[in-house]
Amino acid sequence: MADHPPDLHQEQDRGLRGSLPDVDRLAGDWLDSLPDGVAGPDQRRRLLALAGTLRDAVVTEPFDPARPRQVGRDLVSAGVTRPSALDATVRTLGDAGPTIGHARMFTVVGALTSAYAEALRDHTRSEQDHLGAAALAAHALAEDARHTSEARFHAVFTESAVGIGISDVDGRVLEVNRALCDLFGYSPEELTERSAFSFVHPDDDPAYWAEVKDLLAGEVDHVRREKAYVRRDGTSVWADVELTLVRASDGSPRFMVGMLQDITERRRLQDRLRHQAEHDPLTGLPNRTVFFEHLEEELAQPDRHLAVCYLDLDGFKAVNDTLGHDVGDALLRTVAHRLASELDEHLVARMGGDEFVILVRSPGGPEHVHRCALAALAAVRRPVRLAGHDIRVSAGVGVVHSSDLTEPAHGVDIPSRAAELMKAADTTLYRAKHDGRDRVAHFDAHRHHSDIGRLATSARMPLALASGEFVVEYQPLVRLPDQRMVGVEALVRWNLPDGTRLGPDVFIPLAEESGLIVPLGQWVLEQACRDAVRWRDADPEAALYLSVNIAARQIREPGVVAEVSRILEQTGWPADALQLELTESDLMGPTPESLETLNALADMGVRIAIDDFGTGYSNLAYLRRLPVHTLKLAGSFVTGQHGPHTDTVDVEVAGLLIRLAHVLGLGVVAESVETADQLDQLRALGCDTGQGYYFAPALAADAIPGMLHRPVGPS
Repeated sequence: MADHPPDLHQEQDRGLRGSLPDVDRLAGDWLDSLPDGVAGPDQRRRLLALAGTLRDAVVTEPFDPARPRQVGRDLVSAGVTRPSALDATVRTLGDAGPTIGHARMFTVVGALTSAYAEALRDHTRSEQDHLGAAALAAHALAEDARHTSEARFHAVFTESAVGIGISDVDGRVLEVNRALCDLFGYSPEELTERSAFSFVHPDDDPAYWAEVKDLLAGEVDHVRREKAYVRRDGTSVWADVELTLVRASDGSPRFMVGMLQDITERRRLQDRLRHQAEHDPLTGLPNRTVFFEHLEEELAQPDRHLAVCYLDLDGFKAVNDTLGHDVGDALLRTVAHRLASELDEHLVARMGGDEFVILVRSPGGPEHVHRCALAALAAVRRPVRLAGHDIRVSAGVGVVHSSDLTEPAHGVDIPSRAAELMKAADTTLYRAKHDGRDRVAHFDAHRHHSDIGRLATSARMPLALASGEFVVEYQPLVRLPDQRMVGVEALVRWNLPDGTRLGPDVFIPLAEESGLIVPLGQWVLEQACRDAVRWRDADPEAALYLSVNIAARQIREPGVVAEVSRILEQTGWPADALQLELTESDLMGPTPESLETLNALADMGVRIAIDDFGTGYSNLAYLRRLPVHTLKLAGSFVTGQHGPHTDTVDVEVAGLLIRLAHVLGLGVVAESVETADQLDQLRALGCDTGQGYYFAPALAADAIPGMLHRPVGPS
């Protein structure tokens, strides 16, 4: 096997060597199938060249299916006509499938084997022509000519690598060759005792046998199918079958000749590749592609009612993080098995990650679908024993019926309807997860449209940030005794192209959910620092600090301290004039990493403020250990959250919080100051600073310099 063509050792990518189909193995399989004495040096070189061509076709881009097809045809012309050679070739190619990619290998195998089968049929058909002529001429020629024809007939018939059988017009098998006996596992005597119509397989298409009857009646001359047969030992074998009618000289049907090429290995490989393409490799469940195919088929049926239960596990990430991904994978397999077993009358598929979906066909009504959803929750809820742990998880399920959606407009295609149904199921699942663990939520049209709007807004945010739709405005922070501005709070707004303005209460929660809060927060901090530097440069004597909101997600982001330091250095704004505001719930009980980040920021000189103080779960003992400089009193304590009858209570609570902050050495800022009475009350309580519409709303950056040297708000 040393006579390789020179180009076989010159692959551009040496890293692929060993992962591609083996050239020597392919050529060896082909050489072994040749008759003795045929495999000379020239034949070896020819087959090695064909093996190299096939190997190169696997990885050459763009892929050209004509190359493996040509190899299939050339193999037949080279004398490789035994089925065992093709079977070995399919196995060799299949072994390389995991490395090359099953989809590519499936295409190569299909192109090679189909062309090989066609070439082999053509080769055998040319021999068959002689068979038919010999069979008919045997009745008309002289005795010596008949002996010659019969000898030729039997030579071709007996030695053919393709299974051949001959029957009369009644379907009675008259003669079979050795290859056909090997294919079915029967002796010639056993096969010739049977009828062609006895080779029925349970999976046969009835139309095939109708075509066979038409052929025997003389209405057609050829029938070709791929079909399965049952061997004598009970196993199935697949064959590429071509039936040909042999007519008498007067045109009447005389014989039916069947040629059967064993394609079992090719079909098995195709079935494996198809299964891998249609099923989730971890759980074995149908994948999202198969699910959508079934969903679209159901939606295409007129007046067909169906429902979708979209399921997502609660707390699955914690299992992966604490016990490892191997345990997490085992948990997913267990959940998948339970869902498939207990909801076996419906299609259960894995959508990806820890998400599963159940297609409930022709449900009996909303109660039946609800019971399916509850059964799914119960299956997930049962503990799973893995790695020495009893693991308990729950799930959320979103349920939507096809009838929940409005009738589609004329021209809306089935895939679009399926996508809309799944979008509704997804938003319903989100609501189930938002409302708590272990819950079923049913579709609500009003909330669905609201959720779709939120999703559309969230999806548009990255483009809006890049295109400059966000702006920063500043609300003055006013010293209460003399109403002088001592700082500003940076507040981000979103100006849509249509002129609509969105406040932070609309888009900040979406940014936190999507993770866009990190780049958005960085942009706000940098823009605010640049604006503040311009104010300082225009009026160096003005003493002003800048307060910027920062989300807990930003504090947890790796490198946040370095990012803040970079912004301060690049803009020139001093660290001791920057205050970062976090909500009380974000600050209380932080992780060790978050606490380390806060201390690092404080060590830089950055001030830390607790926003909306008094609305969360205040842990006063923990508060003393936090690097906090300022408490921002929640606006509800200033405006009176529960009406005029409880104003005195709010005042008392506000007073206690202010005194507490001063005992801890912290400054106090009161939010939402809207009236002169509130201002007087806050002064009496000893509050340091205030902000609100009584002084000024949030203003454009250009309005701030004119307010630096005069009282802010009504005097």
